[in-house]
Amino acid sequence: MKFAFFANTDWYLYNFRLSTALRLRNDGHEVVMISPPGSFGERFAAHGCRWVPLQSMDRASLNPLREAVTLSQLVRVLRREQPDLLHNFTLKCAIYGAIAARIARVPTVVNAVAGLGYVFTSHTLKARMLRPLVKALLHTALDNERSLLVLQNPDDAMAFTSAELIAPEKIRVIRSSGVNTSRFQPSKRFPNRQERLRVLLAARLLREKGIQEFVDAAALLHEWGRDVEFVLAGTPDPGNPHSVTQDQVQQWADTGLVRWLGHVDDMPGLLKTVHVMALPSYYREGVPKSLIEGAASGLALITTDMPGCREVVTNDGFDGLRVEQRNARALADCIVRLDDDRELLLQLGHHARQKALRDFDERLVIQRTLDVYTELMHSMTSTTDAIRSLP
Repeated sequence: MKFAFFANTDWYLYNFRLSTALRLRNDGHEVVMISPPGSFGERFAAHGCRWVPLQSMDRASLNPLREAVTLSQLVRVLRREQPDLLHNFTLKCAIYGAIAARIARVPTVVNAVAGLGYVFTSHTLKARMLRPLVKALLHTALDNERSLLVLQNPDDAMAFTSAELIAPEKIRVIRSSGVNTSRFQPSKRFPNRQERLRVLLAARLLREKGIQEFVDAAALLHEWGRDVEFVLAGTPDPGNPHSVTQDQVQQWADTGLVRWLGHVDDMPGLLKTVHVMALPSYYREGVPKSLIEGAASGLALITTDMPGCREVVTNDGFDGLRVEQRNARALADCIVRLDDDRELLLQLGHHARQKALRDFDERLVIQRTLDVYTELMHSMTSTTDAIRSLP
């Protein structure tokens, strides 16, 4: 069988969905990756997967003519590839992929949405104006008997059904895209009291991820005379209007508030050098990759009680710490608590690792994803057989 994966960046497909593609390939199936052009696309060939760049696609574009060209190009790709199943990732790709799949007569479609995204979470005029249109397009895209919607947390499932975007029976919840718990492992050395505490925030540098609160907490601890290192991994996202700018991040780094690493390829290696993973997000996450990677690495986690984040830190004080949104002082207090109590630091990391093994191991997530494929294909086969048997 042939499977097609469609996302708004090749970076996403490579970092979040390559393991699923490799599992399918090892099972004897063909997999093709579809995305806008990018620097990660050429890497798929080394893994035996083909990559088809959509030259016209720009995930930040609102130009109707360009969007029509993108949709037309996607239809041509699907007609040429003729996949048995198309798996779309993110809101925009779910809309475009579902529409293109109908035109190209792709038999089955899985739409995966991690979080509700900028249009549904922002209160800007632009987002409010786009929301009715996107909602109508989403309803059209998801209202298809040949498709299922995969979400990463129950909060998003409730939001989609409450908005009457899709019937509850068409939703499957798979918590996160998974983490390789063999690659991401705890460091064998215990951080003693004399060792400088290192706190990492790894994410797209969007303000809703709590970037400013992280920097403000660093400034507070510096004022308090605390020797704690704040590490920032990630790059600005020019395609998102809520991204911090390159100049702003560089200024934070130049003043010594944070050590900015930019994009990091070797995340397992980086996580072995830090003690805490912080994500003080007030963004509607699916399930944040950085948190489950930090959990698998046995780090103490600090996050908020937001959808997605609460799926990882389920018990405040046991498998992590929860902090109030948009509150740099509360974040700073949490970090001081861990700096003073290294035994708590170790316990939180241990329980986070156990939760990662139990709930977020990518082998479990991949199997649950393949189960969705099997369910959808089986239901379509059964329906087709039933129709053919009618007198």
